[in-house]
Amino acid sequence: MGLAVIFSRGRSGIEAPLVMVEVHVANGLPALNIVGLPETAVKESKDRVRGALINSRFEFPAQRITVNLAPADLPKEGGRFDLAIALGILAASGQIPSTDLKQYECIGELSLGGELRPVKGVLPIAIQARNHKRKLILPKENTAEAALVKGIEMIPALHLLDVCAHLTGQMQIQVEFQQIEPPNPINNLDFSDVHGQYHVKRAFEIAAAGSHNILMLGPPGTGKSMIAARLPTILPLLTEQQAQETAAIASISDQGLDVTNWLKPPFRAPHHTASAAALVGGGSNPRPGEISLAHNGTLFLDELPEFDRKVLEVLREPLETGHITISRAARQVDFPARFQLIAAMNPCPCGYLGDISGRCHCTSEQVIRYRTRVSGPLLDRIDMHLEVPRISQEVLRKGAVGGEENSATIRTRVLAARTIALARSGKPNSLLTAKEVKKICILSEQSHQILDQAMDKFGLSHRAYHRILKLARTIADLAKSKNIEINHLSEAISYRKLDRSN
Repeated sequence: MGLAVIFSRGRSGIEAPLVMVEVHVANGLPALNIVGLPETAVKESKDRVRGALINSRFEFPAQRITVNLAPADLPKEGGRFDLAIALGILAASGQIPSTDLKQYECIGELSLGGELRPVKGVLPIAIQARNHKRKLILPKENTAEAALVKGIEMIPALHLLDVCAHLTGQMQIQVEFQQIEPPNPINNLDFSDVHGQYHVKRAFEIAAAGSHNILMLGPPGTGKSMIAARLPTILPLLTEQQAQETAAIASISDQGLDVTNWLKPPFRAPHHTASAAALVGGGSNPRPGEISLAHNGTLFLDELPEFDRKVLEVLREPLETGHITISRAARQVDFPARFQLIAAMNPCPCGYLGDISGRCHCTSEQVIRYRTRVSGPLLDRIDMHLEVPRISQEVLRKGAVGGEENSATIRTRVLAARTIALARSGKPNSLLTAKEVKKICILSEQSHQILDQAMDKFGLSHRAYHRILKLARTIADLAKSKNIEINHLSEAISYRKLDRSN
């Protein structure tokens, strides 16, 4: 007759709440019951644990075994609790000592032979284990992911027998600490591949410096997708905190985490057939969507009007708040979604309105109907609207005299401007609040008059007013100017085209 308590971790959004695995072995008819809101995969762990213990030459108690996963109101999923349940049974039945178990947290799925299999969402678990000063026992295959957390004390194991040998002192598993920095990400794309389109590359430099949203409008084949794919090459690497936030989302998703590129800002480009749930997240047990997978990075929406209008409208709130709350009848989950939106669209249904080829035969009604698939409120949240025309064959063949500017050169200027913004307010200019805009984005009287005239002439909203000021501040930072000059403001206003009333 015995009681053992093992610490493990569950999943709620990107959080890893503590789960206490309480195991009680008592006299009675042989049975193994798991309580505490377990889902099907957790209920099935009783068969995996029984097989793992027997095949590892341990005794499976022929008694009444009750496993309680506390707190009882937190849904439990997956096979992550297998190892904790197995250790709890062994400790409660006196086969391993239970005196030092409180200094450990356990995670891992068991095979019928006792091997430890990797699980999803290890990074948030490692962060919590580190914060609570506990050692983390985990499958060997999850070591690289957990090692991204500095100061984590890990005990990686291949088999249940290895864990038991460590706990009994028969064979100590080497405790590993993260000491080696992950390698810098490698980019195979470069802005030097893009010939011409200098005003577009200038706009992307501004967008990268201030983390501003962009919409490109132009005929097919003019380089919109090509340029968008190269935006990550001029963005700053993520800080450790940002990288951990982004990696935690990837860790709990189906795509998994690429450890070698964890400092690289994510770039997500969902197809236009994606549903609203795929874009923002969802499901009975909510999972992160594309906007959360793009957290601290870029979300590229090609062929923007081809997305379902209802799908696009769900972007309005996260573009403003930087997070998305998914509500279900039984639970509510909040995912971060601070992303930079890059979108591309054709000027008309056929795609060739205004093109030098003269192939467009769309009527004005068709063009209006096509463009209104993207609502005004969504356009209002996009800082920069760019026209991407077709370039001449000579520019396409030869490029600029002396060669096109590469990503490294552009990135140097972006980093300098971003450093100025971070030193001033601790955030990119696009994230400035209304109070911060009033304090930081100060205009001269003449500049105020120009902006007021633009507001009246083009019918711009108050949101557009603040976005123009933030954009002008970024342009001034790139020019290393302390004040926002008239030319900075004029350039910022020139990027607001599609939301004009006339």
